Amino acid sequence: MDYFYSIILAAVQGLTEFLPISSSGHLIILHQIFPSELLNSLTFDVVLHFGTLIALVIFFWRDLIKLTKGFFLSIFKKSSKTEHYLSWYIIVSLIPASAIGYFFEDLIEQKFRSTNAVIVMLVVVGILFIIFEKIRSKKRELVSMTLVDALIIGLAQVLSFIPGTSRSGITIVGGLARGFSRKEAARFSFLMAIPVLFFAFIKRITQISLSDSSFSFVFVCILGTIISAVVGYVVIKYFLRFLEKRSLVVFAVYRFILAAILLIVFVL
Repeated sequence: MDYFYSIILAAVQGLTEFLPISSSGHLIILHQIFPSELLNSLTFDVVLHFGTLIALVIFFWRDLIKLTKGFFLSIFKKSSKTEHYLSWYIIVSLIPASAIGYFFEDLIEQKFRSTNAVIVMLVVVGILFIIFEKIRSKKRELVSMTLVDALIIGLAQVLSFIPGTSRSGITIVGGLARGFSRKEAARFSFLMAIPVLFFAFIKRITQISLSDSSFSFVFVCILGTIISAVVGYVVIKYFLRFLEKRSLVVFAVYRFILAAILLIVFVL
Protein backbone atom coordinates (compact mmCIF):
# COMPACT_ATOMS: atom_id res chain seq x y z
CA MET A 1 0.00 0.00 0.00
CA ASP A 2 2.93 2.36 0.57
CA TYR A 3 3.71 2.28 -3.16
CA PHE A 4 0.07 3.09 -3.95
CA TYR A 5 0.03 5.91 -1.38
CA SER A 6 3.28 7.34 -2.74
CA ILE A 7 1.80 7.54 -6.25
CA ILE A 8 -1.26 9.41 -4.97
CA LEU A 9 0.78 11.81 -2.82
CA ALA A 10 3.20 12.54 -5.67
CA ALA A 11 0.41 13.13 -8.18
CA VAL A 12 -1.38 15.45 -5.74
CA GLN A 13 1.87 17.36 -5.11
CA GLY A 14 2.40 17.80 -8.86
CA LEU A 15 -1.16 19.06 -9.28
CA THR A 16 -1.46 21.32 -6.25
CA GLU A 17 2.01 22.91 -6.30
CA PHE A 18 1.06 24.87 -9.41
CA LEU A 19 -2.72 24.98 -9.38
CA PRO A 20 -3.82 27.67 -6.88
CA ILE A 21 -5.39 25.23 -4.42
CA SER A 22 -2.56 24.73 -1.86
CA SER A 23 -0.13 21.82 -1.99
CA SER A 24 0.73 22.00 1.73
CA GLY A 25 -2.94 21.97 2.65
CA HIS A 26 -3.61 18.87 0.57
CA LEU A 27 -0.53 17.04 1.85
CA ILE A 28 -1.45 17.74 5.48
CA ILE A 29 -4.88 16.25 4.86
CA LEU A 30 -3.59 13.23 2.91
CA HIS A 31 -1.03 12.43 5.58
CA GLN A 32 -3.94 12.21 8.03
CA ILE A 33 -5.87 9.93 5.69
CA PHE A 34 -3.01 7.59 4.76
CA PRO A 35 -1.61 5.89 7.89
CA SER A 36 1.87 5.23 6.51
CA GLU A 37 4.92 5.57 8.75
CA LEU A 38 7.11 5.24 5.67
CA LEU A 39 5.60 8.22 3.85
CA ASN A 40 4.54 10.53 6.70
CA SER A 41 7.99 12.05 6.97
CA LEU A 42 9.86 15.24 6.16
CA THR A 43 12.12 13.34 3.77
CA PHE A 44 9.28 12.19 1.52
CA ASP A 45 7.74 15.66 1.37
CA VAL A 46 11.17 17.04 0.42
CA VAL A 47 11.58 14.67 -2.53
CA LEU A 48 8.06 15.47 -3.76
CA HIS A 49 8.94 19.18 -3.81
CA PHE A 50 12.17 18.32 -5.59
CA GLY A 51 10.11 16.66 -8.31
CA THR A 52 8.10 19.83 -8.88
CA LEU A 53 11.33 21.84 -8.96
CA ILE A 54 12.55 19.57 -11.78
CA ALA A 55 9.29 20.22 -13.64
CA LEU A 56 9.80 23.99 -13.38
CA VAL A 57 13.40 23.87 -14.56
CA ILE A 58 12.55 21.71 -17.58
CA PHE A 59 9.54 23.82 -18.57
CA PHE A 60 11.23 27.20 -18.14
CA TRP A 61 14.77 26.32 -19.21
CA ARG A 62 14.71 28.87 -22.05
CA ASP A 63 13.51 31.58 -19.67
CA LEU A 64 16.22 30.62 -17.19
CA ILE A 65 18.89 31.07 -19.86
CA LYS A 66 17.46 34.49 -20.79
CA LEU A 67 17.25 35.51 -17.13
CA THR A 68 20.86 34.48 -16.54
CA LYS A 69 22.06 36.41 -19.60
CA GLY A 70 19.96 39.40 -18.62
CA PHE A 71 21.36 39.35 -15.10
CA PHE A 72 24.94 39.64 -16.31
CA LEU A 73 24.06 42.14 -19.04
CA SER A 74 22.44 44.37 -16.44
CA ILE A 75 25.68 44.29 -14.43
CA PHE A 76 28.38 44.60 -17.04
CA LYS A 77 26.70 46.46 -19.89
CA LYS A 78 24.31 48.55 -17.82
CA SER A 79 21.48 47.53 -20.11
CA SER A 80 18.37 49.68 -20.14
CA LYS A 81 16.10 46.89 -21.36
CA THR A 82 13.42 46.08 -18.82
CA GLU A 83 13.56 42.35 -19.52
CA HIS A 84 17.20 42.30 -18.49
CA TYR A 85 16.15 43.39 -15.03
CA LEU A 86 13.53 40.66 -14.57
CA SER A 87 16.05 38.46 -12.75
CA TRP A 88 16.62 41.31 -10.27
CA TYR A 89 12.89 41.66 -9.76
CA ILE A 90 12.64 37.95 -8.98
CA ILE A 91 15.40 38.37 -6.39
CA VAL A 92 13.60 41.36 -4.85
CA SER A 93 10.33 39.41 -4.72
CA LEU A 94 12.04 36.74 -2.59
CA ILE A 95 13.25 39.14 0.11
CA PRO A 96 10.04 39.49 2.21
CA ALA A 97 9.33 35.74 2.43
CA SER A 98 13.03 34.95 2.99
CA ALA A 99 13.19 37.35 5.93
CA ILE A 100 9.96 36.08 7.51
CA GLY A 101 10.93 32.46 6.88
CA TYR A 102 14.37 32.88 8.43
CA PHE A 103 13.06 34.36 11.68
CA PHE A 104 9.56 32.93 12.05
CA GLU A 105 9.21 29.71 9.99
CA ASP A 106 9.29 27.38 13.02
CA LEU A 107 6.77 29.54 14.89
CA ILE A 108 4.46 29.61 11.89
CA GLU A 109 4.76 25.82 11.55
CA GLN A 110 3.74 25.36 15.19
CA LYS A 111 0.85 27.83 15.14
CA PHE A 112 -0.72 27.27 11.74
CA ARG A 113 -0.02 23.68 10.66
CA SER A 114 -3.55 22.49 11.34
CA THR A 115 -6.74 21.60 9.51
CA ASN A 116 -8.47 24.69 10.91
CA ALA A 117 -5.83 26.97 9.39
CA VAL A 118 -6.15 25.17 6.05
CA ILE A 119 -9.94 25.67 6.06
CA VAL A 120 -9.70 29.38 6.84
CA MET A 121 -7.06 30.10 4.19
CA LEU A 122 -8.85 28.05 1.54
CA VAL A 123 -11.84 30.35 1.97
CA VAL A 124 -9.91 33.63 2.33
CA VAL A 125 -7.78 33.15 -0.79
CA GLY A 126 -10.81 31.91 -2.73
CA ILE A 127 -12.57 35.19 -1.91
CA LEU A 128 -9.48 37.11 -3.08
CA PHE A 129 -9.62 35.25 -6.41
CA ILE A 130 -13.19 36.45 -6.96
CA ILE A 131 -12.48 40.02 -5.86
CA PHE A 132 -9.45 40.55 -8.09
CA GLU A 133 -11.06 38.83 -11.06
CA LYS A 134 -13.89 41.35 -10.75
CA ILE A 135 -11.82 44.51 -10.30
CA ARG A 136 -8.84 43.80 -12.54
CA SER A 137 -8.82 46.10 -15.56
CA LYS A 138 -5.32 45.98 -17.01
CA LYS A 139 -3.40 43.32 -18.93
CA ARG A 140 0.20 44.24 -18.29
CA GLU A 141 3.07 42.02 -19.42
CA LEU A 142 6.20 41.17 -17.45
CA VAL A 143 8.33 43.50 -19.60
CA SER A 144 6.56 46.38 -17.83
CA MET A 145 7.38 45.13 -14.33
CA THR A 146 8.84 47.56 -11.81
CA LEU A 147 10.62 47.20 -8.50
CA VAL A 148 7.41 48.09 -6.65
CA ASP A 149 5.51 45.33 -8.48
CA ALA A 150 8.11 42.76 -7.48
CA LEU A 151 8.09 43.87 -3.84
CA ILE A 152 4.29 43.76 -3.55
CA ILE A 153 4.10 40.29 -5.11
CA GLY A 154 6.88 39.24 -2.74
CA LEU A 155 4.90 40.55 0.24
CA ALA A 156 1.90 38.53 -0.92
CA GLN A 157 4.09 35.43 -0.95
CA VAL A 158 4.63 35.77 2.81
CA LEU A 159 1.08 34.49 3.35
CA SER A 160 2.01 31.20 1.68
CA PHE A 161 3.71 30.09 4.90
CA ILE A 162 0.22 29.42 6.22
CA PRO A 163 -1.04 26.02 4.96
CA GLY A 164 -4.08 26.31 2.74
CA THR A 165 -2.97 29.59 1.16
CA SER A 166 -1.23 28.33 -2.02
CA ARG A 167 2.03 30.01 -2.92
CA SER A 168 1.09 30.14 -6.59
CA GLY A 169 -2.41 31.38 -5.79
CA ILE A 170 -1.44 34.26 -3.53
CA THR A 171 1.38 35.45 -5.80
CA ILE A 172 -0.94 35.36 -8.81
CA VAL A 173 -3.34 37.50 -6.77
CA GLY A 174 -0.43 39.87 -6.12
CA GLY A 175 0.21 40.04 -9.85
CA LEU A 176 -3.45 40.70 -10.62
CA ALA A 177 -3.47 43.46 -8.01
CA ARG A 178 -0.65 45.14 -9.94
CA GLY A 179 -2.55 44.94 -13.23
CA PHE A 180 -0.81 41.97 -14.86
CA SER A 181 -2.78 39.50 -16.95
CA ARG A 182 -3.56 36.14 -15.37
CA LYS A 183 -1.04 34.32 -17.56
CA GLU A 184 1.77 36.82 -16.94
CA ALA A 185 1.07 36.82 -13.20
CA ALA A 186 1.26 33.01 -13.21
CA ARG A 187 4.50 33.02 -15.24
CA PHE A 188 6.15 35.33 -12.74
CA SER A 189 4.80 33.21 -9.89
CA PHE A 190 6.34 30.08 -11.41
CA LEU A 191 9.67 31.77 -12.11
CA MET A 192 9.71 32.93 -8.47
CA ALA A 193 9.03 29.36 -7.39
CA ILE A 194 12.30 28.04 -8.86
CA PRO A 195 14.65 29.71 -6.33
CA VAL A 196 12.02 29.25 -3.57
CA LEU A 197 11.83 25.49 -4.10
CA PHE A 198 15.57 25.20 -4.66
CA PHE A 199 16.58 26.88 -1.41
CA ALA A 200 13.79 25.16 0.51
CA PHE A 201 15.12 21.83 -0.80
CA ILE A 202 18.70 22.68 0.22
CA LYS A 203 17.56 23.71 3.70
CA ARG A 204 15.37 20.66 4.25
CA ILE A 205 17.85 18.15 2.87
CA THR A 206 20.37 19.19 5.51
CA GLN A 207 17.83 18.38 8.23
CA ILE A 208 17.27 14.76 7.26
CA SER A 209 19.34 11.61 7.51
CA LEU A 210 19.33 8.93 4.84
CA SER A 211 21.54 6.51 6.76
CA ASP A 212 18.62 4.44 8.03
CA SER A 213 16.61 4.49 4.81
CA SER A 214 15.39 1.11 3.61
CA PHE A 215 15.32 -0.02 0.01
CA SER A 216 11.53 0.40 0.00
CA PHE A 217 11.81 4.00 1.15
CA VAL A 218 14.46 4.84 -1.47
CA PHE A 219 12.23 3.29 -4.13
CA VAL A 220 9.11 5.26 -3.16
CA CYS A 221 11.20 8.45 -3.04
CA ILE A 222 12.45 7.91 -6.59
CA LEU A 223 8.94 6.99 -7.71
CA GLY A 224 7.48 10.05 -6.00
CA THR A 225 10.05 12.38 -7.55
CA ILE A 226 9.37 11.11 -11.07
CA ILE A 227 5.59 11.26 -10.76
CA SER A 228 5.50 14.73 -9.16
CA ALA A 229 7.86 16.00 -11.88
CA VAL A 230 5.80 14.57 -14.76
CA VAL A 231 2.45 15.66 -13.34
CA GLY A 232 3.87 19.07 -12.44
CA TYR A 233 5.17 19.66 -15.98
CA VAL A 234 1.79 18.81 -17.52
CA VAL A 235 -0.03 21.05 -15.03
CA ILE A 236 2.24 24.04 -15.73
CA LYS A 237 1.75 23.67 -19.48
CA TYR A 238 -2.03 23.45 -19.46
CA PHE A 239 -2.65 25.81 -16.54
CA LEU A 240 -0.92 28.65 -18.40
CA ARG A 241 -3.08 27.91 -21.45
CA PHE A 242 -6.18 27.82 -19.25
CA LEU A 243 -5.43 31.27 -17.81
CA GLU A 244 -5.29 32.87 -21.26
CA LYS A 245 -9.08 32.73 -21.59
CA ARG A 246 -10.55 31.60 -18.27
CA SER A 247 -10.69 33.03 -14.79
CA LEU A 248 -9.61 31.86 -11.33
CA VAL A 249 -13.21 31.66 -10.12
CA VAL A 250 -13.37 27.92 -10.80
CA PHE A 251 -10.49 27.44 -8.35
CA ALA A 252 -12.25 29.63 -5.81
CA VAL A 253 -15.29 27.36 -6.04
CA TYR A 254 -13.07 24.29 -5.58
CA ARG A 255 -11.47 25.86 -2.51
CA PHE A 256 -14.88 26.61 -0.97
CA ILE A 257 -16.11 23.05 -1.58
CA LEU A 258 -12.93 21.55 -0.14
CA ALA A 259 -13.13 23.83 2.91
CA ALA A 260 -16.73 22.73 3.51
CA ILE A 261 -15.78 19.05 3.26
CA LEU A 262 -12.86 19.49 5.66
CA LEU A 263 -15.08 21.39 8.10
CA ILE A 264 -17.62 18.56 8.13
CA VAL A 265 -15.12 15.69 8.28
CA PHE A 266 -12.40 17.01 10.58
CA VAL A 267 -13.98 19.78 12.69
CA LEU A 268 -17.70 19.24 13.22
